[in-house]
Amino acid sequence: MYAIIATGGKQYKVSEGDVIYIEKLDNQPDDTVEFPVLMLGGDKVVAGTPLVEGASVTGKVVQNGRGQKIVVYKYKAKKNYRRKAGHRQPFTKVEITAINA
Repeated sequence: MYAIIATGGKQYKVSEGDVIYIEKLDNQPDDTVEFPVLMLGGDKVVAGTPLVEGASVTGKVVQNGRGQKIVVYKYKAKKNYRRKAGHRQPFTKVEITAINA
């Protein structure tokens, strides 16, 4: 069985036992989080309008962290304009513990 959940402005396909990296949540490691379910799949597919009634996905926060650095480099040719900046996107690592349908 799988579920489509929404968090952080994105949608994720998850199954029980999956580990996903999502946009940062204000939870500490070992906290439990619940996600709304947009669609349930398996033997029979159930799509919500917009959410599936009575269904939820439970996960456990494993870690909060920051991703690898990316380099943002802007320049304009022949104008001596150069800007270099780095960025590290914060994330939350969540292990999916149960799909409650």
